[in-house]
Amino acid sequence: MDFTPTEEQEAARELAGRIFADLATHERLRAAGTGTDAELWKALCAAGLPGAVEETGLLGLVLLLEEQGRRTAQVPFAASCVYGILAVARHGTEEQRARLLPGLRDGTTVVTGALPAPGTVTAGPGGLDGTVDWVPWLRDAGHVLVPDEDRVLWLVRTEDAAAVEAVELTAPWAAARLVLDGTPGERLGGSGAHDDVLAAARIAFAGLQAGVCAGSLARAVEHTSVREQFGRPLSTRQAVQLRAADAHMDTEAIRVTAYEAAWRFDEGLDAAGAALTAAWWASEAGRRVVHAGQHLHGGTGADLDHPVHRHFLWGRQLDAYLGCGTELLAELGDRLAKGDPS
Repeated sequence: MDFTPTEEQEAARELAGRIFADLATHERLRAAGTGTDAELWKALCAAGLPGAVEETGLLGLVLLLEEQGRRTAQVPFAASCVYGILAVARHGTEEQRARLLPGLRDGTTVVTGALPAPGTVTAGPGGLDGTVDWVPWLRDAGHVLVPDEDRVLWLVRTEDAAAVEAVELTAPWAAARLVLDGTPGERLGGSGAHDDVLAAARIAFAGLQAGVCAGSLARAVEHTSVREQFGRPLSTRQAVQLRAADAHMDTEAIRVTAYEAAWRFDEGLDAAGAALTAAWWASEAGRRVVHAGQHLHGGTGADLDHPVHRHFLWGRQLDAYLGCGTELLAELGDRLAKGDPS
């Protein structure tokens, strides 16, 4: 395994870091509310970063999402790349790739995913029927990738849905309830497409969580270095140092497991077990890190308007997205019980 970024991956990460640093400021994030920061999304697409994922692979996407997570930037980058660009590029027909990928690359088409949605959607001759209680970024998406009860993937235009009802999540993502009633959809990929896309999503959102945790910890380090108690910075206290050190190790565990899973995915190896491992670390360790970041800010961390609170909200939302730690651990146990060598 070699996680050293290629020249192209490193260039893309540096460019993304600059764009997020310039545009994903606290003031702009407050103004964006639960919607997409249109100017930021336009800048990312103008720089060619969504389209670059086809070349840099899932590991390249993980690196970009780390930069997004550091700033909790309000754009559907992960969703559109995983459920759109990578899904269509890997599982779409030649006609689907030619029709859909240009819009996905330049950002004029945004895709999100109604995953996981076990047993909530059925497919019949008359179309798709069922309800998915919440889908992140659905209010900003032109298409949504929907699995049916047989784990077949369908690409649905949101304008064709029976209803898209706004819901509010813990994190400020533009989520909505998806209601399907005889809704038309086009099939994407074969029998293995669902598991492949779900694994990619778990890896990508683990990378996003690594960035969220790194940003939370960086804010905590900055705060404790300047905040004094009894004439000494809080950072000189052993208890503070140990709490920060634990958070750092947890963040590194999320990062390295996400890197390994993404590398396996890009190399064409079985990445399902590695994806579950990365997702478990993102859930369990991610929750610990954002709580530590909040606590290390003391009373300031209780301020709902403070930037660290956004990291807390994002970390808790990502903790539960695509399966919380207990669910993921049970799924990993099932794979071990079946003798899965991965």
